[in-house]
Amino acid sequence: EDGARVDLLASERAVLLTPAHQFPTGGPLHPARRAAVVDWARARGGLILEDDYDGEFRYDRKPVGAVQGLDPERVVYLGSVSKSLSPALRLGWMVLPERYVDGVLAAKGEREAWASVLDQLSLADFVARGAYDRHVRRMRQRYRSRRDRLVAALAERAPHVGVTGVAAGLHAVLRLPPGTERSAVKAARWQGIALDGLAEFRHPEAPTAVPDGLGGSVRAGGGLVTDGLVVGYATPSEHAYAAALEALCGVLPPA
Repeated sequence: EDGARVDLLASERAVLLTPAHQFPTGGPLHPARRAAVVDWARARGGLILEDDYDGEFRYDRKPVGAVQGLDPERVVYLGSVSKSLSPALRLGWMVLPERYVDGVLAAKGEREAWASVLDQLSLADFVARGAYDRHVRRMRQRYRSRRDRLVAALAERAPHVGVTGVAAGLHAVLRLPPGTERSAVKAARWQGIALDGLAEFRHPEAPTAVPDGLGGSVRAGGGLVTDGLVVGYATPSEHAYAAALEALCGVLPPA
């Protein structure tokens, strides 16, 4: 629930984190763990790669500050326009500590065949004119409305299904009764609904979960492992969204 277990870092040279919104569970990295990973990087000479995943789409509280702000010389800050504009643009960025700039340019090169100069110049103008900021603000409101409609539909039609990871991003995690995930995914596919089971993201060597009798599952060494669905709510067109919500509620298992 508090994000990556940075206390388990030891002699690794680098760590990749998504502090704003972990995929698929949807939680942010806890402030204490943010401070701890910076302390680790300083003590070990390590490097933090911070992917600002979903950082532009936060709904219920102030934006989560970047870890990069805690120590710019220990963090490479990464981002893209895949969610905010389109993955087809193939544009992203790296904010580098000064000592890495020359080495990264030498390894990467200054030009790429798949990154259009015209796209880069257009994005730069979009940002400079404030149009990018206005676009993100407008889309944030639209996606928040989508999120609210999803949560409301589940509260009415399937109150036994928990919804988590919805403070930011474009997806939610639906917590299902134990043993129902596989059948729910199959039923969704029959109805033409595109979603993923939470099991698809679990490490294959993770301990086998057993029901705890309280609506969840436990595993060796503690920690909660649950059945669930990862549901994206940004893709359906506006006119099809109500029908998509209705279909989703129809494939969820009973209490």
